[in-house]
Amino acid sequence: CACVIEPQPVAGSMVWRRRAAGPAQVEEESWTEEPNVLLLLHTEEFVSMIYSYRQVPLQEVQSSTDGQKETLRSFVARVMEKIPGKTLALAVVELEKYLRSHKSQSQKRPRQAVPNGSQKEGQRKRKRQKEKEASGPEVSRLDVEEALVDLQLHTGIQVRCLENWKDLSDFATMFTKSVAEAPFKRERENAGFSFYLENEWCRGVKVDRSGKGLLQVWQRQIQQFHRVSPDMASAVVSAYPSPWLLEQAYRRCFSEQEQQNMLADTPVRRGDGVTATSRRIGPELSRRIFLQMTSHNPDLYLDVTN
Repeated sequence: CACVIEPQPVAGSMVWRRRAAGPAQVEEESWTEEPNVLLLLHTEEFVSMIYSYRQVPLQEVQSSTDGQKETLRSFVARVMEKIPGKTLALAVVELEKYLRSHKSQSQKRPRQAVPNGSQKEGQRKRKRQKEKEASGPEVSRLDVEEALVDLQLHTGIQVRCLENWKDLSDFATMFTKSVAEAPFKRERENAGFSFYLENEWCRGVKVDRSGKGLLQVWQRQIQQFHRVSPDMASAVVSAYPSPWLLEQAYRRCFSEQEQQNMLADTPVRRGDGVTATSRRIGPELSRRIFLQMTSHNPDLYLDVTN
């Protein structure tokens, strides 16, 4: 993954390009642009649109063209005219900091307003008005939530509010990873019927006289558990390449609780390179495998939690 700063149809936006399949080339034609666009909104601009949404009647929210009266919906409509066919996502940084600062200012103002003649009171009001205009419009968290719900209902676009610039960096990284994995996930979903573990499931596994294929049989046995992916089954098989080795490991435990949690910390790795992720088997699956391997009750329902 590499980053390039260049002019975009919409300022402050991020787009992604993927190298087209085929011979490795560096020409412009060898890259295809992804439909995703991440747009960063400045906090003051975002709050101004929230404030306008609160002031403008609902029937005029989308049709507003005046810059001072622009709302989130009218802003999104204007952006989509420049990038038709794209999937837009919005991000705002330090909104919570803005709301907290304005809340503290509003709490201090009543203490400063001490009547001392109509002329002085008028000067104080004008001074407070100037301070308010300089610090930006004041909106509440409820105003923000209502405007975001309105935007999502009418456009399907969501806004990600981030605490600081480090969070924005992490979000952009996560977004990039999701865009990178998207076509591979779609291909995997379209590879066969959803109720098959894999396309060759109906043909079973061939095991020759030397024992080749038994490891795959053992892995598919683990995959028959509910909510167990091939990566999770592979992690169990890698740690214990046969049922006999797993049973011997259970016998070395000192208590049933230790047996149930024996596989819980087994790492599960998915993907390669920068898109690789890691998680654990977890205590729930560890318990189900233990019960399946040791119980003598043929009617035991493994998904029942204790």
